[in-house]
Amino acid sequence: MRAKILLLAPLLGFLMIAYLLPFLGVVKLSFTDPILGINNYSSAVTDDLLINVVIRTFRICILVTVLSVIAAYTVTFLWLRGNKMTRFLVEVCIMVPFWISVLSRAFGWVGLLSNRGVLNSMLKSVGIDGLPFSMINSEIGVIIGMTHFLIPFAVFPLASSMKAIDERVLTAAVGMGASQRRIFWQIFVPMTKSGIIGAALLVFVFSMGFYIMPALLGGGKSVMIAELIYLRIFQIPQWGLAAAMSVILLAFVGGFLVMLIRRNGEEFK
Repeated sequence: MRAKILLLAPLLGFLMIAYLLPFLGVVKLSFTDPILGINNYSSAVTDDLLINVVIRTFRICILVTVLSVIAAYTVTFLWLRGNKMTRFLVEVCIMVPFWISVLSRAFGWVGLLSNRGVLNSMLKSVGIDGLPFSMINSEIGVIIGMTHFLIPFAVFPLASSMKAIDERVLTAAVGMGASQRRIFWQIFVPMTKSGIIGAALLVFVFSMGFYIMPALLGGGKSVMIAELIYLRIFQIPQWGLAAAMSVILLAFVGGFLVMLIRRNGEEFK
């Protein structure tokens, strides 16, 4: 036991220096700027603007999580159970996005979805009326960009759970006359529940802290909590309030994760 603690000591020390100490500084700032007290927290929970931003953030994050997990489930299924060429193509589609920065991808979606972008130009060329379809400076663009970015992250928990499935169970179901659809929905999907939960947790937590996609694709009309914190720090100098918002966000996400893991702990074993 002592040897294990000694082996973990460098990692724990790094985490304390890199994360814990700065976070304690943020907590201190939330109680001391501009005056000592809990004024920043009371302002954060009563500010109508912040409440609207929080509601919008949760709405977008939930939609992004659902869409990302559904898309990732399809991609993972093809990756693990397709033919050789399909597996190769899907693997390339999974790995290539990791080589492209989030900023480059965000600008790519701006070029694709803007009023004079590639998509509207293609629709106009085939004679579709009612153009242009405005898909940026709105929640639609933010959801599309965030979903596209997060799909690869959801693939790996799903792949782990799919690989762990006992093929003998599926073979037995086929032998008993079950249809492919019934096998998929009543056997395959329930057996990958741990991967679905893990992927949803990963995507939801990542999406809560998104800044670049909402800033570029939302155009200031779909502000999320991370962007609002940035504005409170760099454009509206309210550092104490921004720190309080950060602490509240971290506490909520941490509490949510603890609750969900405790409730579904057996699924991760």
